[in-house]
Amino acid sequence: MKRLLYVAILIMALALVVSACQQAPAATQAPKEESAPATQAPAKEEAKELNFVTVVKIAGINWFDRMEDGVNKWGKENGVNATLVGPAEADAAQQIPIIEDLIAQKVDALCVIPMDPTQLDPVLKKAMDAGIVVVTHEASNQKNMNFDIEAFDNKAFGAGLMDRLAKGMGEEGEYVVFVGSLGSKTHNEWADGGIEEQKAKYPNMKMVEDKIETFDDAEIAYQKAKEVLAAHPNIKGFQGSASTDIAGIGRAVEEAGLQDEITVVGTSLPSIAGDLLYPDEGKKTGAVDAIGFWDPAVAGAACNQIALMVINGKEIGQGTDLGIDGYHDLKLVGKNVLYGNAAVYVDATNAKDYPF
Repeated sequence: MKRLLYVAILIMALALVVSACQQAPAATQAPKEESAPATQAPAKEEAKELNFVTVVKIAGINWFDRMEDGVNKWGKENGVNATLVGPAEADAAQQIPIIEDLIAQKVDALCVIPMDPTQLDPVLKKAMDAGIVVVTHEASNQKNMNFDIEAFDNKAFGAGLMDRLAKGMGEEGEYVVFVGSLGSKTHNEWADGGIEEQKAKYPNMKMVEDKIETFDDAEIAYQKAKEVLAAHPNIKGFQGSASTDIAGIGRAVEEAGLQDEITVVGTSLPSIAGDLLYPDEGKKTGAVDAIGFWDPAVAGAACNQIALMVINGKEIGQGTDLGIDGYHDLKLVGKNVLYGNAAVYVDATNAKDYPF
């Protein structure tokens, strides 16, 4: 009897154990975590759009309007947000706050055409310290920049203008030289190149005044030219440096009726010289005899292209090819000044080939 009772108790205990095991969750069974589909990859960050700004000497004149066209076109072709700004007056002090504001905006690159490189050095250093690439143009003496790009050897360009001035003057007589700014390195290199050419090749010519400053203003050039005509009745030639110089000089010469006696040459554009460059078409008087220039649209593109190459870690130096006409085989001068070969000289016979 006791044995039967013991068996019954044992059976009941086993039944309770089996029941408990059936109710408890399996120890090895863990909740499943949902996973992302195998085809879903983490999203990639989109490439940051680069912002380049070209800061010019003065906004709203033909020269820099043409440069703006080139900068905008280059930007579209290269996927860069490239724009151009400048002060209302040709004044280095007015360029400084513009650059300060662009530093605050954290632009990627600045292409600067300084009114006075010395005055802009501190703010350009600040830009470079902020990690902004700085490329200058018409400023081979700029200290704080990654590179300076010149369209050509500036003294050779000025000598080319002097050769044309000398031809018109018959290689003799009095002349004067205008510059946009006495602080402009480029304008003074052109002027000095011309003066040196005159002394070396045309001893019967004489410069009768120091360089005359016009602040890139055609009206000032006009007034200064009238003063020269009054002070030097035997004057036979003018050489201008700012793009607006020959427009003011030519106007004064035309008003005096001296276009056949006085030769006027200088750096400018056909659109600025306008009617003064053509002696044989209606009202066109020929008060301006020849101009030299480089295409500012192409120069603007070249300046921005160098900035892009710096950002992309491309090597730049002797023989660099920017892939831009006039800038295929750059000459390196010193550590970081680059010369192209983009000079153009025109007169009434070929000015129409350059409709800007």
